[in-house]
Amino acid sequence: MNSYPFRSALELRNAITSKEISPVEVVTAAIDRMQSLEPQLNAFVTQTPELALSAARAAEKTVMAGEKLGALHGLPISVKDLISVGGVRQTFGSRVMAENIAASDAPSVERIKAAGACIIGTTTTSEFGCKAVGDSPMTGITHNPWNLGKTPGGSSCGAAASVAAGVTPFALGTDGGGSIRTPASFTGLVGIKAQFARVPVFPTSATPTLAHVGPLARTVRDSALLLGVLSGFDRRDPFSVSSDVPDYLAACELPVKGMRLAWSPTLGFAKPDSEILRITENAVRILEKLGCEVIQLEEGIGIDPANIWLSEFYAGISTRLSGAMRDSRDLLDPALCEVLEAAGGQSFSSYYENVFARYAFREKVSALFESFDLLLSPTVPIAACDVGVDVPPQFGGRSLCTWQYYTYPFNVTGQPAASVPVGFTAAGLPVGLQMVAKVNQEKDIFRAASALEGEQCLWDTVPPGFAQ
Repeated sequence: MNSYPFRSALELRNAITSKEISPVEVVTAAIDRMQSLEPQLNAFVTQTPELALSAARAAEKTVMAGEKLGALHGLPISVKDLISVGGVRQTFGSRVMAENIAASDAPSVERIKAAGACIIGTTTTSEFGCKAVGDSPMTGITHNPWNLGKTPGGSSCGAAASVAAGVTPFALGTDGGGSIRTPASFTGLVGIKAQFARVPVFPTSATPTLAHVGPLARTVRDSALLLGVLSGFDRRDPFSVSSDVPDYLAACELPVKGMRLAWSPTLGFAKPDSEILRITENAVRILEKLGCEVIQLEEGIGIDPANIWLSEFYAGISTRLSGAMRDSRDLLDPALCEVLEAAGGQSFSSYYENVFARYAFREKVSALFESFDLLLSPTVPIAACDVGVDVPPQFGGRSLCTWQYYTYPFNVTGQPAASVPVGFTAAGLPVGLQMVAKVNQEKDIFRAASALEGEQCLWDTVPPGFAQ
C-alpha cells in the first residue's frame, strides 16, 4: 500500500504492526513532506527530524523483536509551540521567547512518546495563542492548504495546516477559546477538546481555567485514538480529572439511533453566514435520518458570555506578560498589546463579577443539557477568512477571538466540544459542525461524529494541489 500521505493513523499503525511498512519509512516520508511543503504553508516553528528518526528507529527495533507495541507506535506527529517538548525551542509564537528552550516534556508529550509516537517538529501559533487567525510576529503567516490566501485559523494554525496537507495524520493543539475547533473547521479536520482537565496541562497555562490540550486529525477514529493516549489523571494539574478514561474508540462503534440532539443555529447571539448555516443544518438532518431526535433550541444558550471569557482569558495573559509589556512591547503583536492593556486595567471587583457570572452561566447551560445528549451548531460563523486579518471585517467591534461566537462559551463551561467536517462552500472551503456534550460525556461526541463521518466520507477529499 502507499504508506503516505493521507493514510489514517489507524491504517498506518496496523501496517506497522503487521510489518507491512517500517516506522522509519513512515517518519522519513513525513519529514520529507514537512520540509517540501514548508515554503508554501509555513506551519512549523522548529523541525526535529533527529528526534523523530531516533524514535522511529527504536519503534522499528521493537516491532522486529516482537515486543509489545504502543498505541501510537511509529506514527509521526507534531506538537503545537505552546506545549513543552523537553530540550526543544518553545517560543509561544513570540519574539520575546525566541531563544527559550523547554525544560521538560508536558504530560501530553510524555504520553505520546511513551505510546511510540515520533515528534517531527513544533507547529506555529498566534502569539501566546491570543488570536483566532494564524499569524504571529515570530513566524509570520501560516497558510491554509485549501486556499493559500486564507488562514487555517488560530491559534493551532500550524497543526491544522500540516495535518490538512498530509504531513502527519494528527497533531497536538491547544484550545482556550476555540483554538482547536476553529482551525479544524477552517481546514476540514476533526478537532476536539475533551472535558476540561481530562487531558492534564503542565506547565501551568497563563489561562489555567480555560486551557485544553487535544488532537487535530483527519478522521474521527484517529482523534479518538490520540485522545485516548492523552487523557488521564496527572497530579501536576490541580484540575486533573481522576475518573477512568472513557473508551473513545469503542464509542465510535455505538449506534446513534435514539440520541436526542439540540440544534442551535446561533446559540442565541451569533451572526453566521447563510451558506454556513445551510451546510451545517444539512449535516444535522443526516443525523436525524439516522434515527436521532432533533429539537430546535430556539433561545440558544442565553447570554453571550464574551465578557466573561475575555475577562478571564486576557487577564491571565496580561499578568503573565506584564514584564514583556513593560520592557519589550515593540516585539509583541500590536493587536495583542491593545487587548492586554484593556484586560490589565479591569478592577478586582469587575473581574470577580465576571467570575461569579461564569458560575451562573455554567449552571444555566448545564441545566439545559438535561433534556438532550448533544448540542449542535456551526463551529465558526464563516469559512476561512483572508490571511493577514485579525478580525474579519464583517465582525468589526468583536475582539480577536470572540468573533468566533460559537467556541469560547464551552471553554467557559468546560464541557467536551468538537468540530467535525461536514462540507464545503461554493468556493471550496471546508465547514465544520460543532458538537458539544454533557459534562464528562465525550463518548456521545464520538458516537455521533463517527456516524456522520460514515455517511459523508469527507476524509477522502484532500486539498487541491496537495494530493501527492
